Amino acid sequence: MSELAPIQVGPVRIDAPVLLAPMTGVTDLPFRRVVRRFGSGLNVTEMIASQAAIRETRQSLQKWAWDPIEEPVSMQLVGCTPYEMGEAAKLSADRGAAIIDINMGCPVRKVTNGDAGSALMRDLPNAGALVAAVVKAVDVPVTLKMRMGWDHDSLNAPELARIAQDLGVQMVTVHGRTRNQMYKGSADWGFIRRVKDAVTIPVIANGDICTVEDAREALRQSGADGIMIGRGAYGRPWVLRRVMDALTGKGEREEPSLEEQYDVITAHYIDTLSHYGNEVGVNMMRKHIGWYTKGIHGSAEFRNKVNQQADPRVVLDMLSEFYGPWLSRAAA
Repeated sequence: MSELAPIQVGPVRIDAPVLLAPMTGVTDLPFRRVVRRFGSGLNVTEMIASQAAIRETRQSLQKWAWDPIEEPVSMQLVGCTPYEMGEAAKLSADRGAAIIDINMGCPVRKVTNGDAGSALMRDLPNAGALVAAVVKAVDVPVTLKMRMGWDHDSLNAPELARIAQDLGVQMVTVHGRTRNQMYKGSADWGFIRRVKDAVTIPVIANGDICTVEDAREALRQSGADGIMIGRGAYGRPWVLRRVMDALTGKGEREEPSLEEQYDVITAHYIDTLSHYGNEVGVNMMRKHIGWYTKGIHGSAEFRNKVNQQADPRVVLDMLSEFYGPWLSRAAA
């Protein structure tokens, strides 16, 4: 029996609403390509700062990059002034965004100190003005990602969701933590039901969803229309496809074999080098190598060695040697 139904976000139909979360420094184009090749309902880019987007900085141009296999793609913007967010939204739509997502959930101090991200949950009038500017600026649908509130004394996500819906936002995603929790404790999926009850637009549950069982429980507690997976995809870009299949009645898909995982990591590595160049690419891939190899015998020692290596050819040789025992067994 299917546990997930398609949802409509303006003209965009999401057949299996299992979404890849926007994560700075993680969900870049090479990683999103890997995820999409396995399968995802919707990819969301890393958050793009509205000021950087207007200036078209090198970093914003890299974050704007997307692959036709991702279509439709959602581009996430973060900022604190309506004018800049509206202008950045226009530029994002011009670059092919099918959806513009507004970030009101990022908890990191660098963002909240600038009155952006989850800091906007402390200033609902400005949050509303910002939403109105983005909706007015573009013809594509606008969505919103938020937390439960700034802290447990101000759990105002249902109120913000109603404001956003009234202004034309067509889907909201709620991370089941407050800003002050950062990523500590456990996500409160049950709270998300309060947001679901407050609006008629689709609501997506986010936070601590790492397995099929997590996804089922998050949906049960929240009553949400779909789920968004973030840290659960670290080193497991195939997890969205596993969840999609399980929740749409296609059955449980096995984890890829170590041989298949080796093919994934090497392709991801080469694509990252191509996207960033060797020096930046090697650095960007270190965390991914750590996540991919976690739990495999000898991985801690391997990571220590590979993190000291700057030559990408040597790193690829080291990966081949590390996965070698499983590759030879598969061949036999």
